[in-house]
Amino acid sequence: MLKPILRSTRLLALAIGMSATLVSVSAVQANELKWAAQNDILTLDPHAQNHATTNNIVGHAYEPLVRYDRNYKVEPSLATSWQVVNPTTVRFNLRKNVKFQDGSAFTADDVLFSFDRIRQPQGTMQIYVAGVKAINKIDDHTIDVVLDKPNPTLLNSFTTFYIMSKAWAVKNKSEKVQDYKAKEITFASTNANGTGPYVIKEWVADQRLVMTANKTWWDKLPGNVTDVIYTPIKSDPTRIAALLAGNVDIVTDLPTQDVARLRSTPALSVLDGPEVRTIFIGVDQGSNELKYGSKGPNPFKDVRVRKALNMSIDRVAIQRSIMRGLSVPAAIMVAPGVNGHTAELDKVAPPDLDGAKKLLADAGYANGFDFTLDCPNNRYVNDEEVCQAVVNMWAKVGIRAKLNATNFSSFISKIQNFDSSAYLLGWGVATYDAQYSLQSLVMTRTTGSDGNFNFLKISNAKVDALTEAMKTEMDKTKRDNMLKEALTITRDEALYVPLHHQMRPWAMKKNVGIAHNSNDAPKMYYATVSK
Repeated sequence: MLKPILRSTRLLALAIGMSATLVSVSAVQANELKWAAQNDILTLDPHAQNHATTNNIVGHAYEPLVRYDRNYKVEPSLATSWQVVNPTTVRFNLRKNVKFQDGSAFTADDVLFSFDRIRQPQGTMQIYVAGVKAINKIDDHTIDVVLDKPNPTLLNSFTTFYIMSKAWAVKNKSEKVQDYKAKEITFASTNANGTGPYVIKEWVADQRLVMTANKTWWDKLPGNVTDVIYTPIKSDPTRIAALLAGNVDIVTDLPTQDVARLRSTPALSVLDGPEVRTIFIGVDQGSNELKYGSKGPNPFKDVRVRKALNMSIDRVAIQRSIMRGLSVPAAIMVAPGVNGHTAELDKVAPPDLDGAKKLLADAGYANGFDFTLDCPNNRYVNDEEVCQAVVNMWAKVGIRAKLNATNFSSFISKIQNFDSSAYLLGWGVATYDAQYSLQSLVMTRTTGSDGNFNFLKISNAKVDALTEAMKTEMDKTKRDNMLKEALTITRDEALYVPLHHQMRPWAMKKNVGIAHNSNDAPKMYYATVSK
């Protein structure tokens, strides 16, 4: 598993001063692949929404300066190489003779424009350029990335910093990032123009997205899939029926109850793999009174109440009965495979209903209280069923939660508008480093990348200080200790209520081959279809 932490500035220089050789295999024949999963993308704007499905599919058209290879190691993409000029300056040499899909040339101006654009406050992608003070143009194909301080995760973050054409954005009045939470529609939110392996030809929200191979791509497809039809199918039975009937070729959101049957189906194969995604509950800790809950002081401000929420959940029962074994019960906010995770930190305690009742009584809630739990019903594996199980478990200690399950596009807009008292969310770790989760979810929210997915008004001074320090700590041992302490505080203060880390099997026809991704981001350019 990728370990993205570099020990010192000297090692940073060694690590990013060398560029990998791109190895690709020419496509043998044209093939169409029909792909289905349960949720749609949110937008085509590459800087608007930090949403895994959106980032992955849009990332087939748009490209970053560097990308992950099949083994999660960073390799060149729109940058061919990079060198450390000094501890806070990294020079990137940009790839020449690259065209955007509208035929215009890719230059340093597009990188500078994209850097300014991704930092706009209405988007949620600022985390991928956090710690970057400026990007300076040296010439059309050379840039200097200037850092606030040495950055141990720069390259990993840059794998999701997508580059947009400045000229195209200006022409189509899309210089500003779409304000998704305000339901804004822009040209860039409904059209794409990248440099990547596929051209997005059509997107009909909640119906289909069609991609075709970019014939002018600077690289060569490692696989042989030239046309992709992506269909979001919310209904589990309908999605699996489409696979069994041969109407789709691959499904990457498998209902846990169907996995055994799919394994025994001769025409299909199942590809197993873990996912670096943690499913958790978050509760409003900043409001004086809950917007959707019992009148009076906000109970979630009291750590005893949050601990009671945590202690009353039987994660093993959820793993067994709802997830059919396809989850790992979680005590912390990052999954195995993420730098900072340890089995010791992630040891789950059995439910303690008596202990939870005592904590509630001590906090003044012996008779419980009411609130609404918002939950998506088409994003994570068995998300609504998991929420219902949690609601039932809380009821055993007198906590009365009303479940409000909606489609993800409505759900995410609601929580980003701070219109929720409690919600279930999943968080994948794009950088494979726990700082990404701590910085996005736990740090006190600011106007930048710190706390940009903290919609619960969480604020813990010690976690803030540790996360700020780890951003620039180049000594691996010291930095790992910071990660451990911050994750421990997050756990012990019940700042979130982690439920489990997802497992992610995919099912496909026997003639389909694809590499599994632990970040749940199927790459269709690796896929092959045989006749």
